[in-house]
Amino acid sequence: MLPDYSAIAWLLIAFSVYLTGVSKGGFAGGFGTLSVPLMALAISPAQAAGLLLPLLLVMDVFAVKAWWGKQDATEVWRFVPGLFIGVTVGTLLFGSLSEQGLRLTLGVITLLFAAYMLLKPVAKKPISPRWALPAASVCGFTSFMAHAGAPPLNVYLLPRKLSKETFIATCAVTFAVVNVIKLVPYMWLGEINVTSAWASLLLVPIAWIGVRNGLWLQSRVNETLFYRLVIFAMFLVGFNLIWQALK
Repeated sequence: MLPDYSAIAWLLIAFSVYLTGVSKGGFAGGFGTLSVPLMALAISPAQAAGLLLPLLLVMDVFAVKAWWGKQDATEVWRFVPGLFIGVTVGTLLFGSLSEQGLRLTLGVITLLFAAYMLLKPVAKKPISPRWALPAASVCGFTSFMAHAGAPPLNVYLLPRKLSKETFIATCAVTFAVVNVIKLVPYMWLGEINVTSAWASLLLVPIAWIGVRNGLWLQSRVNETLFYRLVIFAMFLVGFNLIWQALK
């Protein structure tokens, strides 16, 4: 049985899934950060996160298959302990927050990441590998709360000066790992259930189209305009979520 969402809610969900697929394909990685906040405008943040995780796992299969062998395996292994730490903290906090508390947390995370994407701080020298643990811990936490692990991971990976293909592949494998780690806590918290699973299954074709389009776009289209649109949308969505939580 499918969730009883409004037509507008389904449109927001479908669009969010498509954007996530485009991001998973390697084009404009910031797109994925917008998905849960956008969905949370129409349904609860917990429902949005639970509905999206099975789709992320399906998209991870497509993305990892496309980029496998090009990742920096050493970097991925450095992230694993921190990812477990972040997901554990997220599990404890997620289970203790009300729906309004989740909206407020999600809104704040969205605004912080929009500001990060706007400012894009660039390190003048390579960052030490010892920063992999804290970066991965924050990534695990924000990924658990909002499937938004890209910005904290980018803070570490961008100064590592990886090639474009290695960077995209390393991110793809890392996000696949953290999504697998999140699966059991999500089921334990009840965010994934039979109803949400049917909705996720219905949206798999949209996810697949998004990944394929992302793979095509990343080598052909300039990302500057798309990034600006995503940043603008993230600010609007972030402020809206905070307003909904506080009213």
